[in-house]
Amino acid sequence: MNASATGRLVLLTTSHRVAPGLLSWPAWQTLRSADRVLCADPDHPQLPYLAEAGITAETAEPTARELVDYCVTGSRTAVVLTSAAGESTLTDGLARLAGSGREAMPDLELLPGSYDLPGARLLDLVQVMDRIRVACPWSGVRTHEDLAKYGLEEMYELVEAIEEGDREALAEELGDVLLQVVFHSRIAQDDPDEPFSVDDVAGIIVDKLIHRHPHVFGDAEAETPEDVRAHWLRTKAAEKQRESVTEGVPLGQPALALAAKLISRARTAGLDVPIAGEGIGYELLALAARAQEEGTDPETALRAAARTYRDAILGAEQR
Repeated sequence: MNASATGRLVLLTTSHRVAPGLLSWPAWQTLRSADRVLCADPDHPQLPYLAEAGITAETAEPTARELVDYCVTGSRTAVVLTSAAGESTLTDGLARLAGSGREAMPDLELLPGSYDLPGARLLDLVQVMDRIRVACPWSGVRTHEDLAKYGLEEMYELVEAIEEGDREALAEELGDVLLQVVFHSRIAQDDPDEPFSVDDVAGIIVDKLIHRHPHVFGDAEAETPEDVRAHWLRTKAAEKQRESVTEGVPLGQPALALAAKLISRARTAGLDVPIAGEGIGYELLALAARAQEEGTDPETALRAAARTYRDAILGAEQR
């Protein structure tokens, strides 16, 4: 049971953001072999899992002096399960004792017991949103209709951050868009007739991504981006079973983007639909068709030109 001739003192750090119980194998081995396990936080999320595994953890906050004496006497092993705030008082005390050069010290070890998995902060977001929905007078009564305009605003701000090449703004705007997804999902959870949760939303997109990437998750082959697009379109067509290529094209999007999407759908389906009509609208439609032929997104091109024109206006004002 004893780790060394002088004893062993382990500070076991665990993430408070991942699912409790997901301790590493070295952490479990250390806990099972310890003579004493201590934790100052009686509400530590790992404690119920330790109890279930038959590991008794004392709720105690011993001093550095007490822990050192315990480990050195009898060459024993003690594990301190650190709290979310850390154990600065304990670690400072251990540093003073070890630095004096006059103390018999146990082997000191800092052992990471768990790590944040990718996406762990998404769990935080869901929990925070749940609390806000319950406790905030404004958020608690919002509807999907109330939030619709904010979703558009956040997407436009995200596009602007991308066009500006501002990495800090990009991260922030992605967070704002993500908030809209989580907020709408939380509102949907309260629907009395057809509720769904953020897990349902995530599950739907996970299933869709797997199904539409048979070259990644199945036996299909795709060596080029064009092969991937062909897979995607075939799979999507089989899923949707639409009667018209215009189905699923939102008419509420900006007019130039709408025109480009309709032209793209018609071309993909092999339909030769002439642009017949007079006036500025049809001229713009013809320009959108020309952009599609040249492989240019007309909405992006017009936005780039508008930004350059804005800069020219600013220059004229300064002059």
